[in-house]
Amino acid sequence: MEISRVYYHPQFRKSFFDLSKEIQKIAKVKIILFKNNPFTPSLKTHKLSGKLKEHWSFTIKGQYRIVFIFNGSNVIFLDIGRHDIYK
Repeated sequence: MEISRVYYHPQFRKSFFDLSKEIQKIAKVKIILFKNNPFTPSLKTHKLSGKLKEHWSFTIKGQYRIVFIFNGSNVIFLDIGRHDIYK
């Protein structure tokens, strides 16, 4: 699957800048990987369930995740952070 464009929701931007510089740096690398291939095995991209069943997630490091949705060939990053972003 080829990604045409990635959009960043305001909540994503806020959460991103609240992260440590180390996690921000790792996230930037993972975002580049995602743009090249959203299903690269190291990202562990997966569809969520329950109330977030239309959302997807991929791993940044440890418990850090990016939650997003596909919108055609575009992607919208909704939030970034630890597992509690699923709430």
